[in-house]
Amino acid sequence: MPLELTQHARDMLVERGISETWAERAVTNPEAVETDETDPGLEHCLQRVPEYGDRVLRVIADRTVSPVRIVTAYFDRGAKVKS
Repeated sequence: MPLELTQHARDMLVERGISETWAERAVTNPEAVETDETDPGLEHCLQRVPEYGDRVLRVIADRTVSPVRIVTAYFDRGAKVKS
């Protein structure tokens, strides 16, 4: 699946110490997906990152465009995904 990162997403990955590979993995193989409350075109893809203590990475992606566009990403302390 082709992916594209917005400049904001690139900046946030660097600022937050998130690997681009982790973000791509969350979008291509999420453990859970939530629809954005304000923009139904955006999906919140959640994926545990074993390399980062199994913390949950939330990646917000726009699947209405091609290639799929990653908008932002962050570790979500309150998110839970089922094992």
